[in-house]
Amino acid sequence: MTSKTSTSANNALKIIPLGGLHEIGKNTCVFEINDEIMLLDAGLAFPTDGMHGVNIVLPDVTYLRENRHKIKGMIVTHGHEDHIGGIAFHLKQFDIPVIYGPRLAMALLEGKLNEAGMSDRTELRPVRPRETVRVGNSFLVEYIRNTHSIADSCSVIIHTPVGIVIHTGDFKFDHTPVDGETFDIQKLAEAGEKGVLCLVSDSTNSEVPGHTASERSVFPNLDREFSKADKRLIVTTFSSSVHRVNMILELAQKHNRKVFVVGRSMLNVIAHARDLGYIKCPESLFLPLKSLSHTADENVLILTTGSQGEPLAALTRIAEDSHRQIKVKQGDTIVFSANPIPGNTIAVVNTIDKLMMRGAKVIYGKDKGIHVSGHGAQEDQKLMLALTRPKYFLPVHGEHRMLVKHSETAQSMGVPAENMVIINNGDIVEVNPSGIRIAGQVPSGIELVDASRVGVVGRDVLKERQQLAEDGVVTIAATVGNNGKLVADPTVQIRGVAQSISQERFQGQVKQIISQVLANKGAELVVSNGNGKAALDLDALKVALDQDLRRLVRRELDKRDPMLILLIQGAGVEGTIQSQPQAEPRPKAQVKPRAESKPRAESKPRAESKPRAESKPKAEPQPQAEPVAQAAVTERRTRTRATAASVS
Repeated sequence: MTSKTSTSANNALKIIPLGGLHEIGKNTCVFEINDEIMLLDAGLAFPTDGMHGVNIVLPDVTYLRENRHKIKGMIVTHGHEDHIGGIAFHLKQFDIPVIYGPRLAMALLEGKLNEAGMSDRTELRPVRPRETVRVGNSFLVEYIRNTHSIADSCSVIIHTPVGIVIHTGDFKFDHTPVDGETFDIQKLAEAGEKGVLCLVSDSTNSEVPGHTASERSVFPNLDREFSKADKRLIVTTFSSSVHRVNMILELAQKHNRKVFVVGRSMLNVIAHARDLGYIKCPESLFLPLKSLSHTADENVLILTTGSQGEPLAALTRIAEDSHRQIKVKQGDTIVFSANPIPGNTIAVVNTIDKLMMRGAKVIYGKDKGIHVSGHGAQEDQKLMLALTRPKYFLPVHGEHRMLVKHSETAQSMGVPAENMVIINNGDIVEVNPSGIRIAGQVPSGIELVDASRVGVVGRDVLKERQQLAEDGVVTIAATVGNNGKLVADPTVQIRGVAQSISQERFQGQVKQIISQVLANKGAELVVSNGNGKAALDLDALKVALDQDLRRLVRRELDKRDPMLILLIQGAGVEGTIQSQPQAEPRPKAQVKPRAESKPRAESKPRAESKPRAESKPKAEPQPQAEPVAQAAVTERRTRTRATAASVS
C-alpha cells in the first residue's frame, strides 16, 4: 500500500514532537511533508506543585499557530487525557479540518468539544481497526488494534512519500485482554515485511524488565480484597481505564453490591463505554447517591475518581471531609487500583493518610497486585522491534532516562546507534531513506490554563503567583498634592512576609523616602496638563520611587523579595492625573456643570448639601480608602499588578 504523490523519495519527512518527551503527558506530534501537516494526538499534563492556580498544562503550539494553513487533519490513537485532553484548547487557536480516531476516543472528544463550544471547528470521524484514512495528499493512515489500559486503543501505520512510519501509540502486548480484542500482530508483521522506514515507539516502561502483566491478572486480586470487606467498599482508579472499571463492575455483581458512581469523568466514561458496548452490566446495578444512606453498608460499592490525589477529585474531598454526600465511616475499605504517576506521589500519599486517620482501611501498593501498567516493558518493546524491523528508530513518550534505555533495547535488537536519535520537545527530526537527523527546532515549552479556562496563564502571571506564595506582598499607597507634598501618611500593608521590623517603623521609613524624593525631584516632576495648569507626572514619580522603595523592602524584610505594589494618586482637581485616562470617570461626579444643574438641585437637594459639602473634605482625611479608583498605577509588568483586590 503506497500513497500516490509526486514527491521525490529524497524529500525528507519531518517529525516534530511538541510534547511527551522528557516528561509524562501532553503527547503531541507533528508530521510534515510537502507543506502539509498531520497531527497525531494532542494531550495535556497536570501541574506541578509550583504552578499555583494552574489546572492544566499544554504544549506550546506556536508552530501550529504560525503554520495553521498547512494543517490537513489529526489522527488520534486512543482516548486518554494525555492524548486528547488538549484538543479543545487548541481549536480555540487554529482549525483542524478533520479528526480521525477510535470510536470511544471520538465519543469522549465529542463531549469535550461540545462543552467547550468548539464542535463547529472540526469534524470527528470514528475509525475501526484495519480501516485506512487519507489526511491531505501525503498521508495514508491504517489503524490497527493494540492493547492498552483503555478500550479501543490503536497503533497506526502511516504511509508517506518517503516510506512507512509506524507510531505505536501507548501499547503493551496483552494476550488475554478483558474485552477479548488482542493486538493485531499480523498487521505489524506485514508492515515489517514491506519495510518500515521508522518506528516511533512508546518508552514509558523501558526501564522495566520482562513483560507487562495482563490486565486480567488484576481480577483475582481485586476479588480477594472485595471478599475481605465486610462493610462499605470504596474503589478508585483512572476513570478512562475502561477494562479495570468493567472488572470492578463485574465483581460488584458477584459480591452483591450496588454501585454508586462518583466523579464527573467516571460517569462520563462509563456512559460512553456502555453505549459502545465496552462495558456490559444491567442498569439495576447502579444507584444514585441519594440512595446511599438507605443501602446496607455490606451492599455498597462506591466507584470514584481521585486515584492521583487531584485537589478537586471526589476521593480527595472525601479524605478532607469536604464532600457533601459521602463521609468516611469506621471500617470502610478503600482500594487504590492505580499507582501514582510521576509527580503525584506526595498528593496520593497525603490522601491515603487522611483516609486512614478517619478510620478507613486503605488497600494500596504494587505488592497487592491490584494494578498493572498499560505500557509494555522491555520484552514487549523487543517484540515490537522484532515484528516491525525498522530501519530507523525514534523513542518517544517518556522521561530522558526512559528514552535512553529504549534506544539501548533497540540496539540490542539490531538497530544501529547511528540510525536513531534521542530528541527534545520541539526538535525537528528529518527522515528519509538516506538517513535520520535533527534538522533544527521549533518553539516548544508549555502553556498553562487555570480554573477559568478562558485563556493561557502567561509566564509573568505564574512568576507573580510563585513570588506571592514564596515571599508575600507589600502594598504602599500614597496621595500626593499638586504642591508636591504628601497629603497624608502613606498606607503600608504587608501580607505573607515574616518581618522583624515593626509596622510603624517601616511605615515611617517609607514616608521618609517618599518625602525625600518629592523634595529632591519635585520640580522635575511637574508638567502641564494641557489646560495651562501644573500637575505632577505620576508616572515619573512612580519610577523615581520604585528603586528606593524596593531597596528598603529588601533591607528591612530580611532580604526577602516580596512583590511590591506601589499605588500613587494625586489629590486635586480633574486633570492632575496624567498617567491613566481611565481614572477620569471618578472625578466626573465632581464636575461643576453637573453639580449646578437646576433640575438636579431642586429634585435632589442632597446633591448640593451632602455630597458637595463632603466630597472635598473626604479626599484629604481618607486618601487611602479608594487608592485604585484615582490612582496612576503604572507598575512594571514583570513585578506588579495594580487592582482593587491588591489593596484588600
